[in-house]
Amino acid sequence: MLDSLYIGLSGLIGYSKGLNNISNNVANLNTPGFKSSQMQFNDLFYRYQTSSGDGGNSSTYSQGSGVTVGSSTMVLKQGELRATGNDQDVAIDGNGLFVLRKDDQVLYTRAGQFEFDADGYLVSRDSKARVAGLSAAGSLSDINLSGLRSNPPKVTSSIKMTDSLSTNDAAFDVSNVTVFDSLGASHTLTLHFNNNNAITPGSWLVQVKEGNNVIASGEIRFQGSGAPVTGFSSVAFTYTPTNGANPQGVTLDFSSANSLSTAGSSIKIGSQDGLAAGSLTKAVFDAQGYLVLTYSNGQTLKPSRLALAWFNDMQELEQLGGNMLVNSSGQERQLGGAGDSLFGKAKGGSIELSNVDLAQQFSELIITQRGYQASSQIITASNEMIQQLFDLRGKR
Repeated sequence: MLDSLYIGLSGLIGYSKGLNNISNNVANLNTPGFKSSQMQFNDLFYRYQTSSGDGGNSSTYSQGSGVTVGSSTMVLKQGELRATGNDQDVAIDGNGLFVLRKDDQVLYTRAGQFEFDADGYLVSRDSKARVAGLSAAGSLSDINLSGLRSNPPKVTSSIKMTDSLSTNDAAFDVSNVTVFDSLGASHTLTLHFNNNNAITPGSWLVQVKEGNNVIASGEIRFQGSGAPVTGFSSVAFTYTPTNGANPQGVTLDFSSANSLSTAGSSIKIGSQDGLAAGSLTKAVFDAQGYLVLTYSNGQTLKPSRLALAWFNDMQELEQLGGNMLVNSSGQERQLGGAGDSLFGKAKGGSIELSNVDLAQQFSELIITQRGYQASSQIITASNEMIQQLFDLRGKR
C-alpha cells in the first residue's frame, strides 16, 4: 500500500506538469508564429515477482512504479495566415524559418513581424534583431534601405512616335512633349511637322521647338504604303537644358508611325525613356521573398531577398521565448529562398498565427484534471487502508 501512495504521487506530479504545458499553449493562443508543445508521459520501471500456487504451480506478475514526465515536442503544423495591413510583415506558407542575427547570435523564428529601423535595417519589431537576407552567393547579409530611399532620374534619350501624319495636312504640331534632363527636371518641347510632299514625295520636315525657339530640325520620309523609309525614320539632335543640366542626345523614332491619306493627323508620343527622380512609396515582400521597392516615378527595384532556414531535426531547436529558436545542438542548416526547393512561399503583409488548437487543449485539460483527481483518490484510498491497519492494532 505504501507503493500505491508513491504511484499516486507520481500521477499528481505528472499531471501538474501536463497542466503547465497546456497552460502555456493556451496562454500563447494569440502569439504570432507560436508552435504549441505536446508533453510526453512515460511509465516508470517495473518489478517482477514470482508466486507459488497450489500444486506447485508458479506465476509471474509485474508491478509498475507510476508515471514520469518525458520530453516535450513542438507541434510543427502551420498556423493560419492572416493579413495585417503592415507592408513589412511577412508569413511563410510552408517550410522555412526566418533568420535573425543579434549580438553575434543567430536566431530563427516563424513570426515575421518586421520593420525598418532608423538606420534602414530590417529588424524584428520585438527583439530588434536584424533580419538576414540571402546574397547571390548564398550567404547571409543584412537587408538595408541605405541609398534606396530615392530612385535617380534618367535622361530622355529616345522618344517613340505612333499613329499617322495625314498627307492632306499642310502642317501639324505635337505639343507637350516631355523631356527629362540629368537633374531629373522636366522640359516641354513641341514638334512641328511641315508637309514637304510637293518637293520630295512622302517627305515631312520636322522642327523641335522649346517655346518659340527652334532647337533642332530634320526630315522624315514615308513610302507609298505609309511606312517610314529606311534611313529617314528618325531625327536625332542634342538638347542642352537651360538649367545647367548636362547636354543630352535625343532621338525621335518614327519607325512605328506612318503617313497616309486620312481625315486628319493623329501622330503622338507613344513612349519616352526618361524619368524624374522618385521617392520610395512602398516596400513589400513578394512570393519569392524579394523586397519590392516602389517609387513615385513608377519604378520598382528588388534589391534583397529574405533568407530562410530549415533543419533535418526541428525538434532539436531550443525555444528561447520571444518567438525565437536557437540551434543549440549545432546541427547543419539548409539555407534558401522562399519558393525554392523545400521552402514555402512568402506572403507579404501577413503573419502566421499560433497553431494552438483550443478545442484540443480543452479536451486535454479535462483529461488532465480527471487524471489528477483519480491520482488523488488513489492516495486517499491508500491512506484509508493504512489507517484501517492502525485501527486494527488499536482494538487489540
